[in-house]
Amino acid sequence: MDNSALAFQSPVVWQYRTDPPDFSIAAGSCTYINEPGFDRPGEPYGGGYGIFQRIAEKDPDLMLWLGDNTYLRDPDFTSRSGMFHRFAHTRETPEMQYLLRAQPNYGIWDDHDYGPNDSDRSWAYKQWSMDAHQAFWANPTVGAGDVGGITSRFVWHDVDVFLLDNRWFRSPNTLEGEERVILGQQQEDWLIESLSSSRAPFKIVAVGGQLLTDAERYETWINIAPEERKRLLERIDANGIKGVVFLTGDRHHSEISRMDLPGGAWIYDITASPLTSRAHRQSGEPNRFRVVGSLLEQRSFVLLDVKGPRTERELWVRFYDTDGALLFEHRIAAP
Repeated sequence: MDNSALAFQSPVVWQYRTDPPDFSIAAGSCTYINEPGFDRPGEPYGGGYGIFQRIAEKDPDLMLWLGDNTYLRDPDFTSRSGMFHRFAHTRETPEMQYLLRAQPNYGIWDDHDYGPNDSDRSWAYKQWSMDAHQAFWANPTVGAGDVGGITSRFVWHDVDVFLLDNRWFRSPNTLEGEERVILGQQQEDWLIESLSSSRAPFKIVAVGGQLLTDAERYETWINIAPEERKRLLERIDANGIKGVVFLTGDRHHSEISRMDLPGGAWIYDITASPLTSRAHRQSGEPNRFRVVGSLLEQRSFVLLDVKGPRTERELWVRFYDTDGALLFEHRIAAP
């Protein structure tokens, strides 16, 4: 691996000519980079920065950063320049440099790179958050269609990737007397319509929080917006949408969840977290949709390998630790 090389590669034109190319997507969430004077007291919360070099060594075709890609500190919240400093300070991490320039990097946000902990649509400085996000992430668009926020979509060979916003439209977690939402109606409608029109064998949906787990804890979808979760799953089922793979972060542990819908389709939720933040112990957390053996309570990243002939595509999900050692793997056949 030449760490000094600067190059780019244009997409292969394969449609109607050959089978789609094999490719890989790296992903992870929760990147805390220590900065003395601004950090939490006690033991440093961030560590294991070499994980970025291990990701680069796997030579993925692209990297998806699944939110909490930096951690805004208290002085940053009400300072536009403070937000830009925090993003820049994270990007200056030496171990991250080759990963950032070796392939395209796409990012969504979660609460810590959007605003304070558990922040929502009422966040007064969210336009500054948007400014920083657009300055540091080269996503193809924001606010896909007329949706707003950072919502976007792109295509990689034969796979569609949807980048969702779980903060811009989100109601406060403590709101009472009306339905609480994470996506909001307009973004939900856009997602269902976009999934319905997609012909991709795998439709990867990147969003900050876990969708499938039935653990009613913290900011899981079932705990914060159960009605929206129920409706979203029902609409995917009713429209006969197949091959949906949610890619999530937030929880400071990794796992794979699978739900089989009444109409016969399945949905996966692949949670990859954390990269450099402190990992959480979740051994006692129930999740009846968890793939056996997939719960990982350590810093890790995931690599998604899409391969095979056009009519027999498969997705291999492999988790690796901070040293690049394989922790768990799971195969998903295209429907």
